[in-house]
Amino acid sequence: MREIEVRRVKIPDGVKVNVNGKVVEVIGEKGRLVRDFSSLPVSIQLLGDEVEVSTSWPRRKEGACVGTACAHIKNMIRGVKEGFTYKLKTVYAHFPISVKVNGNKIIIENFMGERSPRTAKIIGDVKVSVKGDDVIIQGINIEDVSQTAANIERATRIKNRDPRRFLDGIYVYEKMEGMAE
Repeated sequence: MREIEVRRVKIPDGVKVNVNGKVVEVIGEKGRLVRDFSSLPVSIQLLGDEVEVSTSWPRRKEGACVGTACAHIKNMIRGVKEGFTYKLKTVYAHFPISVKVNGNKIIIENFMGERSPRTAKIIGDVKVSVKGDDVIIQGINIEDVSQTAANIERATRIKNRDPRRFLDGIYVYEKMEGMAE
């Protein structure tokens, strides 16, 4: 058993990181992200151009929490430096699906010929645009971007039908770093 579990995350040029206890703030050219790690049994320190995440006398769970915190910090750095883009494709056989963005909701009309529209919630500060059969989701927080994409996929889930036969829906077909225009 190790006495201490330590991992470091390198801070690239153009990104500024502030650590206040277990609250990490990452500032870059795309924006600013703040995350509170107070629920994790780790200590976080800023050492020059690195963020050190450590825990003393780790059991299996505490050692895993160190890796989890480092992964979140890396995603925050990638987000403020490049951003994230998810692309979804609208797939239909008979009834053409129409997708519209209305405030913080996505409205999906004429899905499987239904009269009432289905809605999906947009999470956080995420930009959603519809271009033809593509729905493009962009943002700096990977969790908000991926949860918004999951909400859209879930809104078009088909119940009580054979999923091999009825393939209509909106599906993620590309995940990428960077904010593609």
